[in-house]
Amino acid sequence: MMKKTDLLKETVEHVDIKVLDARPVIDAWRNMSFSSRDAARAADILNEMLLDSDCSVILTLAGSTSAGGCMQVYVDMVKAGMVDAVVSTGASIVDMDFLEALGYRHYKGTSDIDDKMLRDNYIDRIYDTFIDEEELQAVDATVKDIADTLPPGPYSSRAFIREMGRWLAAGNAKKTDSLVQACFEADVPIFCPAFTDSSAGFGLVMHQEGRTADYVSIDAVKDFRELTEIKIQAGTTGLFMVGGGVPKNFAQDTVVCAEILGKEVPMHAYAVQITVADVRDGACSSSTLKEASSWGKVDTVKEQMVFAEATTVVPLIVSDVYHRGAWKNRQRHRYSRLFD
Repeated sequence: MMKKTDLLKETVEHVDIKVLDARPVIDAWRNMSFSSRDAARAADILNEMLLDSDCSVILTLAGSTSAGGCMQVYVDMVKAGMVDAVVSTGASIVDMDFLEALGYRHYKGTSDIDDKMLRDNYIDRIYDTFIDEEELQAVDATVKDIADTLPPGPYSSRAFIREMGRWLAAGNAKKTDSLVQACFEADVPIFCPAFTDSSAGFGLVMHQEGRTADYVSIDAVKDFRELTEIKIQAGTTGLFMVGGGVPKNFAQDTVVCAEILGKEVPMHAYAVQITVADVRDGACSSSTLKEASSWGKVDTVKEQMVFAEATTVVPLIVSDVYHRGAWKNRQRHRYSRLFD
């Protein structure tokens, strides 16, 4: 029986694209084949999004790359003005990013281990990464505390996460370089269409327990309406999608939703998706980007699928774009202000 302190000794460290210049790698990949050339084209398309002065960029996050060492990549994208809105799973935002903002960490572990022994130590496993369950429960409690301070009523996940960012920025953050706080300070909205499928869900259940009324709740329909409003205001949009799932579909569906509302908006003009999902069984969120065009969601001129594990290529793609510098003269859209 290993002790908990023995299992939680080494922390996962997040890659820093500001000191890693991947341009020579991407330049080499551009003249290669298979996934390397796909990844180079994905970097080129992301760079084109940033060079297009009319384009608003939406970052979507699914999976556990934030826990696996890519969290700083997304923070740096927001701080550099490369991202205008984020659509994510609740786990990436709350269980991973907000957890570290509270001073907790993810730990280097192994997939070859007795999971019952981990449970006995109150340790949760994400493949080869460990999380202290006691620290996750502290996240739950913090979400409850924030909800307790807010006027009761239905909130979009965007509105509630903005209050989480406000709380962090008010001096409560143990780590100030979090995505939640960076987005709050840059007026970049974060949407989590399945927000309660995370530590936030436990915290909000605790907040509502014992109350028959006068509590905070999450309105997922309001999320959809707000993100669609951003699409309507933005016009030209590009998607940089890490993984698939609900965030991918949610961001793509804004085009269809706007059409149903009688608004003429263009399909997403640019799109990159990085995934390991197969498409033959209806996975990959049921579609490649070309297939999404049949639904009227994504144009097929500037789209690229990259079939690779995201922690291996996301830092290189974003580093390449960061060091080429197209973001330096880019307008910040500050879409959070639409709803303030």
